[in-house]
Amino acid sequence: MVEESKNIELTEDDLENKSKGELIKKAGQLRDRRNELNQMASERASKRDDLNAKTREKVDEAQEHREKRDELNEQVQEHKEKRNELNAEANELFDKVEKLKSDMELDEGKDLEELEEEIEELEFKQQTEVLSSEEEQELIEKIESKREEYEERKEKLEQNEDLEELVEEAEEVRSEASQHHQKVTELADKAQEHHNEMIEAYREADDIRDEADEMHEKFVQAQEAADRHHEDFVRVQKRLRELDKQEEQERKSERDKKKEEAKEEAEEIYQKFKEGETLDTEDLMKLQKTGLL
Repeated sequence: MVEESKNIELTEDDLENKSKGELIKKAGQLRDRRNELNQMASERASKRDDLNAKTREKVDEAQEHREKRDELNEQVQEHKEKRNELNAEANELFDKVEKLKSDMELDEGKDLEELEEEIEELEFKQQTEVLSSEEEQELIEKIESKREEYEERKEKLEQNEDLEELVEEAEEVRSEASQHHQKVTELADKAQEHHNEMIEAYREADDIRDEADEMHEKFVQAQEAADRHHEDFVRVQKRLRELDKQEEQERKSERDKKKEEAKEEAEEIYQKFKEGETLDTEDLMKLQKTGLL
């Protein structure tokens, strides 16, 4: 803000009644305060311009993040569409797998992994538990039965190349869909980061703009105070010129008066001279000054 206590006040009474010397002093004070305020306004304008430049930088930065976010969101959408297409294709393929398995009666009974686990459990029981001859024989037969079932099922699966190829194709498509899903996640995270950066940059721009606006108000206050001091300085200068003219007029009037008095005196002396009176040296000089001799 501007320190009001340092400002110089000028009233109409000052202009009308203060002496020339007092007005010259007042003009000096107004000029010095005006120059001080102009310097203050210039510094504040420079700070305001710097802040406005920083605001523009932050807005540009936010815009860059916005553009990058939008670009990434477009990529996210592209990968989503591709993922959905591939998932739909994979679902169709897996439906075909299930239909083929059903046609082969492979959907009935247990799958290979489940049979393999059951065999391992039975073998572990045979190796770790104390069994009677009957129990052990029964366990051995059960293990053999499971192995036969496993081999039969495995053989059926291996014999059907179409099913294997279909399963492989379906899994590849599903894997490709998963890759696109991973890209969706990665790109969405990056887009969110740029969105957050954009919000932060806009927030900082707003804060700096508030500072710039505040500094502009301070600049206006200093400039208006400087302008007022300049106007008052000009008023004092004008008044001083008026006083100079008055003094000059008074001096001229005084000179004219003295000149007229000298002329009248010379005419009286000249009249005496014409009447035959003797003139002294001083009288002769007065006649010469007025051009009568």
